[in-house]
Amino acid sequence: MLGFRVADGFRRPANDLVEKFRVIPTAIISDNMNRVFAGGSGLRPFHGDNVMCGSALTVRTRPGDNLMVHKALDIAKPGDIIVVDASGDMTNAIIGEIMLRYAMSRSLGGFVIDGAIRDTSAILSAGFPVFAGGVTHRGPYKDGPGEIGVPVSVGGMVVSSGDIVIGDTDGLIAVPQSHAEEILVLATAQQDREAAILQSIADRTIDRSWVDQTLKSKGV
Repeated sequence: MLGFRVADGFRRPANDLVEKFRVIPTAIISDNMNRVFAGGSGLRPFHGDNVMCGSALTVRTRPGDNLMVHKALDIAKPGDIIVVDASGDMTNAIIGEIMLRYAMSRSLGGFVIDGAIRDTSAILSAGFPVFAGGVTHRGPYKDGPGEIGVPVSVGGMVVSSGDIVIGDTDGLIAVPQSHAEEILVLATAQQDREAAILQSIADRTIDRSWVDQTLKSKGV
């Protein structure tokens, strides 16, 4: 039926590849995606500062309805991030404490909700990664329609199932699975360079000549 679909034939990235992204800040990953990929604008963490990192399982649902989110919870694999495109609607909460506890019992990796959530005190105390657009006490409907495993847009960021989703206190980013190994190499190299810069600041050997050189090249 149109609007009711489960597309579960996608390939998940290898766990060791996913875990290598966990220790890289989203800012560095973003730099190495040429800073042109939107990073889930308007979505913020409600769980504290625990890092979110896992393979995306996407859900597109009618605003305010979580029927297909419940189905996604039942078919998700350990470590999966449930990424929900609820059109940014803040009228009804898509998840709350009960769904959170069920996700935790299945060892999932977190939620990204382009929409509203509730039971935020329980989410904060649990520390289970949840990014969302806002909060409301109003509960959801469970009628559908909705689709699982299709490309979605969350906060202006396109995510496909199997992409690697990373979230920290700077925000969210999704790394396309097809480019993940390439981006990992670039981001790791930048992380090493920045560590060296920070060390040079600490030991007062930092070279700042590039500032004047850049200004000179611009005729200053």
